[in-house]
Amino acid sequence: ATLAARGDALNAAHAGYLEIRRLLLIGSLDAAERMLDGLDPAPFPPALRVGHELVVAGIAMRRLRTQPAREALARAKDAARRARIAALAAEVESTAHLLATPAARLIARGSERPLLLEEVEALMASKALVVDACRYVVRDARTTISLNRRPVLFALARALGEAWPQDVSRSTLIARAFRGKHADESHRARLRVEIGRLRRALQPLADLSATPDGFVLEPHGRREVTVLALPVEEEHAAVLAFLADGEAWSSSALSVALGASQRTVQRALDALAATGKVQSVGRARARRWMTPPVPGFTTTLLLPAPLPNG
Repeated sequence: ATLAARGDALNAAHAGYLEIRRLLLIGSLDAAERMLDGLDPAPFPPALRVGHELVVAGIAMRRLRTQPAREALARAKDAARRARIAALAAEVESTAHLLATPAARLIARGSERPLLLEEVEALMASKALVVDACRYVVRDARTTISLNRRPVLFALARALGEAWPQDVSRSTLIARAFRGKHADESHRARLRVEIGRLRRALQPLADLSATPDGFVLEPHGRREVTVLALPVEEEHAAVLAFLADGEAWSSSALSVALGASQRTVQRALDALAATGKVQSVGRARARRWMTPPVPGFTTTLLLPAPLPNG
C-alpha cells in the first residue's frame, strides 16, 4: 500500500506477488486468488509478467486444473524469453516439469501405478470412489468426506479401499488401525466400535458389510474404488514436501505452513536430519532447513493435512 501510494506501481506489484506466493506456499489458495484478481498484469514488464503467470500456474496446479496451468506456463515461457533472464526461464522450465512427473500413486484391485497431475484431475472428476491418502478424505466427484482428524477411521477406510472388491480380515484391520500385533478381545471390541463410526461417516458414499472373516467396502452404485496415495510415503512426508523444492525454510515458517506446533515440526526435522534426508545451515533463529528435490516426483500433492500437534 505504501509503494502504491507513492506511485511506485511496479514495486508494489512485485511486493504483491511475493505475498501471493507466500499464501500459495502455506495453502491459502482462496486468499491468493483474491489478491491475484486485484492485479492487472498487462502493463508489467516481461520479468514481472513471468512471476504473475507462475503464480497463476501454481494456483491452477493445486486446484487440479492442468489445462489452465499449461496455458499460464506457456505465457510465462514467452515472457521469460522476452525478459532474457536465464534464471526466470529455468524457473518456468522447472515448474513445467512438474506436470510431466508423477504426482501420486493409484492403488486399485491389488496393483498400483504412478499418476501424472492430469490423471489425478481425471480421477477426481470420474465416478470412482476415491480414498484420498494425500488429503485424508473419501470422495467422489460431488461429495467429500473428511477424515483428517480421525486417523483410525481413515486407516480403516484405506485398508478397505486397497483390498476392494475383496474383504479385509479383522486381524488385518486391527493391525492397520491400532498397530496391534496380536488381536485380543479388547481390540476386537474397539474394532466393532470404529467400524460403526466409519459406516456412519461414509453412509453418503458407501456401505460397510461384515463377512465371515472381516469387512468389505461396498460403494453406492456400480463404480470402482481406488486409493490415491503419495508418490513417496514417508512418516514426515508433509515436511519433506515443503523442503523438496530446494528452498530454505525456518522451523517456525514450516510450523505456520503445516498448521502444526513448532515442537512437532522440530522433531520431524531432527528425525529427517538423522537419516540424511534434510540438512540445516546457520544457528539459532538464523537456522534454515533444506533438502535436494526428490528425484522424479512432483511435490504438488505432497501436501496432506497438517501434522498432529504435539
